[in-house]
Amino acid sequence: MGDRLLLVHTVSAIIGSHATSGAFDMPKKTTAKTKSQKMATAPSPDAGALPQNGTGPKYWLISDRDHGGTGIGLNPAGLAYWTSNAGPLDDINRWQSVSAEDFRAKLIAAADQFPFLQPGQHEQQKHVTLLIHGYNNSFAKAATLYENLCGQLYDGPNSLGICVLYDWPSLGDVLGYEPDRATARKCAEDLTNILTELYDWLLKKQQDALADPQNACKAKLSIIAHSMGNYLLQKGMAYAWTRMNKPLLVSLINQLLMVAADVDNDLFDAGATDYAEGLALINLIYRVTALYSGRDAVLGVSAGLKHFGTRRLGRSGLAHRPPLVDTPPQTDNVWDSDCSSFFAPDIDGEAVHSAYFKTPATLDLMRQILRGVDRNVLDQTGATTGKAWP
Repeated sequence: MGDRLLLVHTVSAIIGSHATSGAFDMPKKTTAKTKSQKMATAPSPDAGALPQNGTGPKYWLISDRDHGGTGIGLNPAGLAYWTSNAGPLDDINRWQSVSAEDFRAKLIAAADQFPFLQPGQHEQQKHVTLLIHGYNNSFAKAATLYENLCGQLYDGPNSLGICVLYDWPSLGDVLGYEPDRATARKCAEDLTNILTELYDWLLKKQQDALADPQNACKAKLSIIAHSMGNYLLQKGMAYAWTRMNKPLLVSLINQLLMVAADVDNDLFDAGATDYAEGLALINLIYRVTALYSGRDAVLGVSAGLKHFGTRRLGRSGLAHRPPLVDTPPQTDNVWDSDCSSFFAPDIDGEAVHSAYFKTPATLDLMRQILRGVDRNVLDQTGATTGKAWP
């Protein structure tokens, strides 16, 4: 990745300093609880209980939805926080509503159980991963996606660490594409607040580690964004980068997986319509990986709805490899991988859009990418080539 500055990440960064009002702090505005909110606040017998390893809740949720976390509109009271230790997670009553402070404390305690590793063992370092779902996802759909992903990558002896679901209020309706896109733009501000505080805290932790290596961070921060969730992330990262005064090559995020990304495929090219936002991702992320498939019929329709038919990153891959630049050096921390060969012929074009999360081979590829395995090694070992199609 060249000479870019790689900050080693900590879960403490995610939740910010105890001494300041952080992005995870609940807004001061209060509203009368609806019946559904009162029901959700009362925990089920298993919700929020400690798992067997005693490190804290097993499931984590940050929600921007109204109606007690299940609605299709933005929560007027701001972000809400939930934990659980048992599914099915698509039932809001399996979740326990917690304060921002409690969420913060539990997440710090859980990640503090991660082993301390030497720099040469970076592929074994645990993650705190933020999952951002796409459009046409109700709370139930988003929670099911999250639960399944946790079972595949964040559970058992080979767990990558902790996964947190960021649930934004998609309509959960295939006709709601444009309204969901508008909502994603609105939610980007909440994501910006989280990312900005994260950046401030990472700078502090970097200084702490220089003073005493024992203060080095135990967790990497990564993001998995699906479909329109990438558009939300694109906007949020751009706002955050501007607020941070546009630092160059400071790795706020270690790994970003853009899965079936519903964004322009020239996002990272100098001169493109959204290049200013793509540049934010380039500068704030250590490695960006776009997983795409030309068999994705959902993104085929999406391309015709905006920017006069600009191709979708999640369907066509990068417009240029490497992305175009105004001046050297070339962008070397953005790459893509065609996943079409992983999906069997009987998986139709619409189903391909979410098949990444249901196919063992693509899930294994995600695991290796998040671990930080070099892209050339992935190619040479066949990890980027499937055998199911054509």
